[in-house]
Amino acid sequence: MSYDIALVPGDGIGPTVVDAAMPLLDTVADAHGFDIEATRYDWGTERYLDRGAMMPDDGLDRLADHDAILLGAVGHPDVPDHVTLNGLLLPIRKGFDQSICKRPAILFEGVDSPLEGYEGGDIDILVFRENTEGEYADVGGREHAGFPNEVAVQSAVYTRRGTERIVRAAFEAATERSGHLTNVTKSNAQAHGMVFWDDIVDEVSEEYPDVEVERLLVDAASMDFIRRPHEFDVVVCSNLFGDILTDIGAIVTGSMGLAPSANIDPGNDHPSMFEPVHGSAFDITGEGVANPLATVLSGSMLLDNLDEEAAATALWDAVAEQLADDDAPRTPDLGGSSTTEAVASDLRDRL
Repeated sequence: MSYDIALVPGDGIGPTVVDAAMPLLDTVADAHGFDIEATRYDWGTERYLDRGAMMPDDGLDRLADHDAILLGAVGHPDVPDHVTLNGLLLPIRKGFDQSICKRPAILFEGVDSPLEGYEGGDIDILVFRENTEGEYADVGGREHAGFPNEVAVQSAVYTRRGTERIVRAAFEAATERSGHLTNVTKSNAQAHGMVFWDDIVDEVSEEYPDVEVERLLVDAASMDFIRRPHEFDVVVCSNLFGDILTDIGAIVTGSMGLAPSANIDPGNDHPSMFEPVHGSAFDITGEGVANPLATVLSGSMLLDNLDEEAAATALWDAVAEQLADDDAPRTPDLGGSSTTEAVASDLRDRL
């Protein structure tokens, strides 16, 4: 069996972490009897600065034939974030209907949380973020630019299809886990879109009578991710709220360098995309100390999505084993002084 993976290393530390992670995917693939063929696409901000576009006009067509996509990072200090985001990442998510974003936040054994009293295993949150509409829908515009009456309109979009898909996926996960789901909205202030979202959660919940549903406003949820993260299990929320909450989740579980994510097309009509949450981190680009573990964990989620569960588990467990080992190399974000390559080399030995 062979899988065709598209690599989009992107910007900043993206190429560093992708180059560190891919040999590990090859190693675990070889051990479990399948092959990975990787095609590299050097798309990103350097291409934008040179040619005026983050990716070519036929970029989606070229990615469409792959089994999955592994992305490194998007963003550059010399280009506004809305340009880079809308030039590469969002077109892939929307164009391939990757409406389900899964982002785990796990406090691994051996990793220190900035929160007092938490140890490995105490925090294990799985956030389901709606990924193709909501607040990130490109609906709106600006008028009367430069005049005192200049106006900007930005509209959030919630469809029944999109909301039902993410909500049902979250309920399915809650059924397989502890049977507890937290629905995060801001329905006290957004009486149309967010109340619509809440109504759909209520409808879908009737299909899952064994799942306990907690309802929180996003400001309270942000506070409680810090105050009581151990009480969360599965969380479902809109595009923007999921983006914010998962950054909090990454920090309370030790580092953005440990936060993976999956952008999944639930219909399997297009390739799904896997990426670390940490971004391009230009402050450490070129120093060789970027943490590759979020990308490795994203690679594990990629293999799981391809139904290579044993290989996915082996890769995930190797990361967990390394983090639990006090003598293992660690990058500076985890309090160590090791390089990206030292961490990756140690993982290769464990595999």
